[in-house]
Amino acid sequence: MFYELTTLSCAPLALDASSRAAHGWVSEGEGRLLGAWRSEIGTLFQIKILRGFETGDALKRERQRALSSPRPFGMQDRTMALSMVGYARFPFLPDVEPGDRGGIYEFRTYHLKPGGLAPTLAAWETAITPARDYTAHLVINLYALDGAPHITHIWGFSSVAERAALRARHYADGSWPPQGAPQQIAHATSTLCLPEAFSPLR
Repeated sequence: MFYELTTLSCAPLALDASSRAAHGWVSEGEGRLLGAWRSEIGTLFQIKILRGFETGDALKRERQRALSSPRPFGMQDRTMALSMVGYARFPFLPDVEPGDRGGIYEFRTYHLKPGGLAPTLAAWETAITPARDYTAHLVINLYALDGAPHITHIWGFSSVAERAALRARHYADGSWPPQGAPQQIAHATSTLCLPEAFSPLR
């Protein structure tokens, strides 16, 4: 499966309208809607939409639909910017399935140094099982097919406190982060998001 993560950057009071418009847009197109969120901590006033596609051609057709539209994702003047990034999942991870993953979602994007993807994949594959109490909360980790090399991983937690406790425990016992992976990161961002009412990932 291929993935696309779309980010709408909106005017502060336009999130509800932008979310409704985006929902209508994706409902009319190809691909499977997997999740939709709005940012709460980190970069604010964003709507994020994750879709899955069975083939790369399907993703390309949907990308072309957006590029050809005067109002992709239902954008109006209230939508300030649009980002669309195509991804493939880390090959040792399962595809995303809808469901309840706790209600608090973290989006972490690591911009990698040149040549950093292969050692990052190897490090994560080794670390997934030893840190399973933590990595059970991993929704997906994806590497970008567009632009500069980067990965985006999405996590689901029941609370910020649960996230902090799990990270502290696994950092303390040395099972996380994956050994050798942080050395591949040029810079990173993290945003905490809440699911929209129409999101299959809750």
